[in-house]
Amino acid sequence: MRTHGSALELEAQRRIAGRLLLEGRKVAEVAKLLGASWSAVKRWKVAVDKRGLDGLAAKPHPGKPPRLSDKQRKKLVAMLKRGPLAAGYETNLWTCSRVAELIRRHFGVTHHPAHVWKILHSLGWSPQKPQRKSRERDEHAVEHWRKRHWPRLKKVPRRRPSPGDSR
Repeated sequence: MRTHGSALELEAQRRIAGRLLLEGRKVAEVAKLLGASWSAVKRWKVAVDKRGLDGLAAKPHPGKPPRLSDKQRKKLVAMLKRGPLAAGYETNLWTCSRVAELIRRHFGVTHHPAHVWKILHSLGWSPQKPQRKSRERDEHAVEHWRKRHWPRLKKVPRRRPSPGDSR
């Protein structure tokens, strides 16, 4: 499992370990000092022995770079917070298709609507389903029905006779 922290934080930890190892400290001692596993420190030692401290540098992540920059992602969050009505939609509901269209209109980047949920999730948004309530709903009448009529209609479990009961 990958250790928590940014690439720069993890690289800093590896470089500290590398300096300690170059000072002559033992692998087990460095592992204990840094709270790292013995096997990880052993791997770092091999890298330091082969390539020096530069062997501990963070490597770039494979794959395509994101299509939206950090600045664009922050602007997208601001637009989403203003709501769909402010973006020109008729209802106050964000859908993946609407967000994909918004991204295309404002940033010139096309994303499939099915991929947009990944972007939203990475921004800290989660899917929500709007509650369906009729406009004509009378809350007072509903509460009255729940208190007065529901208990009468609600089924109650029958008491089962225990094995020792006699009739």
